[in-house]
Amino acid sequence: MSLQISALLAIAIGDPTEMELRHKAVAAVVALVVAWATLPAGRRRLASWPLTLLCLSPLPFLATLLFPELADGMTLAVDGVRFFLLASILQSLLLIVAVSVWERFARPWPTIFLDVFRWLLVAAAFVAILYESGVNAGNLFTGSALVTAALGFALKDTLGNVFSGLAIHAEHPFEVGDWIQYDQNPAHIGCVVEINWRATKVLTLDEAYVIIPNGQLAQASIRNFTKPDAWSRRSLFVITPYAVPPQRVQSIILEALKGSFGVLEHPAPSVVTNAFTERGVEHWVRLFTTQFDKRDRVDGMARDRIWYALARQGIEIPVATHAVRLTEFPAPAPEPHDAAVRRRIDCLERVGLLEPLGPELLRSLAADSVDRVYAAGEQVIRQGDAGDSMFVIMSGSVEVTAREGDLAVAKLAVLGPDDYFGEMSLMTGAPRVATVTTLSEARLLEVGKDPFRGILSAHPELVESLGHSLRQRLAGRTQAIAGAERSAPETQDIFRRIRDFFAV
Repeated sequence: MSLQISALLAIAIGDPTEMELRHKAVAAVVALVVAWATLPAGRRRLASWPLTLLCLSPLPFLATLLFPELADGMTLAVDGVRFFLLASILQSLLLIVAVSVWERFARPWPTIFLDVFRWLLVAAAFVAILYESGVNAGNLFTGSALVTAALGFALKDTLGNVFSGLAIHAEHPFEVGDWIQYDQNPAHIGCVVEINWRATKVLTLDEAYVIIPNGQLAQASIRNFTKPDAWSRRSLFVITPYAVPPQRVQSIILEALKGSFGVLEHPAPSVVTNAFTERGVEHWVRLFTTQFDKRDRVDGMARDRIWYALARQGIEIPVATHAVRLTEFPAPAPEPHDAAVRRRIDCLERVGLLEPLGPELLRSLAADSVDRVYAAGEQVIRQGDAGDSMFVIMSGSVEVTAREGDLAVAKLAVLGPDDYFGEMSLMTGAPRVATVTTLSEARLLEVGKDPFRGILSAHPELVESLGHSLRQRLAGRTQAIAGAERSAPETQDIFRRIRDFFAV
């Protein structure tokens, strides 16, 4: 015990060796302070390594007090302090160079790289202290060839995973947050959530947590769906009858995809004729989305839009021609023409705008009108588009929105059965003044310009009553958008526009 006390007194009065330790301690503290001060705020937790090593530096002296009978205890304690102080200095310098300086001009180092350099610097400090103490460090790394071979064989897979992890960080084939397919199985697609020393962790679309060894990934062909761009392409295939021109089908499909969930406008969707099959013409629909995690919903809603759009145009998707029916059920009888006309008359009778029309005129109008079916979320009309028809809601509901100038989009109304919209375009040929979007599957009755032309040509006196109704609805729309009183268009102007449009 007296020897240890004497050694501590030597430290206090300034032994040359202990002066060196003091200088190293001051250097370690200064390096730590500089590293902590220059690190970005979100990265200062990295300073815990040099701080821990600095705090451990007094422990070798405490060990000599606990084991006073240990030969050369003070020498070992001094070497231990040197090791901790030198390792702390090297760790602080690593943070200053690799984080504080490097990250100001280039991409941050991956965590695995920092970890490798930390351990290498700790090993370098250990070897340096051994050389200072007169120990030949090379002797520590020589030994039985059999032991070396056994250790190498045992660590073969682990080392392979570590080096593969380093290669992944160096080459950046994928990063955390990317969607990848890591083998040929389409079900093995997931989002990368972590890349560590040994393995990469992936969360699949089925919410399954998969841990893949880095060595396996290094040998696999990896498909990255979010690199180099955030969007990825989806492919759908639609078959239509040979009797329908392919270019007409393609224009219908492209129009139907506008505004569909997850479908990007840029890059724009495209449709090409892909094949002539026994069922009909196969069209290849290519669309792009950034919502890869919701790709099934993107595909499904796009198919819904296409089906409804084709059905509105009377285009039926053909069934397989080789299908065999063992039992043939009677097909549902189509709705008789007279019954359809009566149903449409009942619908038109509840439209306030058409009150001036008598039963005969309503019947004529109903006979020439067309039923349309829209899916939920479809835009029936868009503000600013050209139009010459009006829609009456038979079932379902729609939302009416509009924007005037730089004002925010205003929600004007939610319309249900027996409500109508689009009458301004029908009566005056003006562009659509609002956007109407279906809130649920909706069946609409479309009243076109041609039937109205014949009615107004035969009964020009109806222009006045129709003009008053249009003026009131336009005034209500203008006030709803602007949130203030606005002067409505002059009645005579409405009359003139109706007469000019129908040449009455």
